[in-house]
Amino acid sequence: MIDIPRLRFAHLPTPVEELPRLSSVLGGPQILIKRDDQTGLAFGGNKTRKLEFLLAEAKAQNADTIITAGAVQSNHCRQTAAAAARFGLKCLLVLFGDKPEQKSANLLLDELFNAEIVWTDRAHRDEVLQQTYARVETQGHRPYLAPYGGSSPTGALGYVFAMEELVQQGFHPDWIVFASSSGGTQAGLVLGARLFGYPAGLLGISIDEPQAVLQERCAELAVKASEKLGEPMGFTAEDVKVNSDYCAAGYGVVTDLEREAVKLFAKSEGVLLDPVYTGRAAGGMIDLIRRGLFKKGQTVLFWHTGGSPALFADKYQNQF
Repeated sequence: MIDIPRLRFAHLPTPVEELPRLSSVLGGPQILIKRDDQTGLAFGGNKTRKLEFLLAEAKAQNADTIITAGAVQSNHCRQTAAAAARFGLKCLLVLFGDKPEQKSANLLLDELFNAEIVWTDRAHRDEVLQQTYARVETQGHRPYLAPYGGSSPTGALGYVFAMEELVQQGFHPDWIVFASSSGGTQAGLVLGARLFGYPAGLLGISIDEPQAVLQERCAELAVKASEKLGEPMGFTAEDVKVNSDYCAAGYGVVTDLEREAVKLFAKSEGVLLDPVYTGRAAGGMIDLIRRGLFKKGQTVLFWHTGGSPALFADKYQNQF
């Protein structure tokens, strides 16, 4: 396996904990949680693992500016801005959505980390991103374009080695459930499971994409990430398990599913989820337990990918 450049700043390994009270309330399988909300960078989250490889790639290219994009309350943008500040890099964030009158939650943190914000709408996100890159380049800087969600073959490596970490921790659940959107986390886990011989079922709960789209994206990312490691492997859509039953309401829309999951984790285990990603993924997991997909006698590990600062966004404060 090729040794890939990596900046080690995440707080790893993240703990795996039992959730006995939640398991009892739901009356199904034993539930564990992998606490990637505790990766240590700007309130933590899954993007920190990806950024260890993305920032190393940027520094190897002698970049002095990091540019990326996301929604107004993007967890990826928050962690990217923090990582850029830590390593003395300029950061520009192309955020799509309505500019709020007051800064809150992730957006407030973006500005505390001294990121420059460029506003656009979702339809023009990619166009404005490229325009921003070109502008920074013409100003004499050396920009590095971090992919949306940190989900490139390089970013996916963070979760290849997260799977190795879980193997070394000695936990062997029947299923691992997690939020899946831009695909890098799931692609890395799928590749890592094959590389390190992990037999658990890996189920991504789609946050905003149709099942087929997400399966194809993750399979392609897994193939390209394996090539970067010098261990080329073939993956198809059938190798990627995705459930897209819970994203019909749309991205960032809180329904009773997310509302119940956030409250249930909080009051039964003192664990904070977020309204967009982990709230939806946990809500899907809870529903699948009640429907009998995950049964008594099994163990399900919920991989907490972070995002709790979004609970404090003006948009969500009255939702719970």
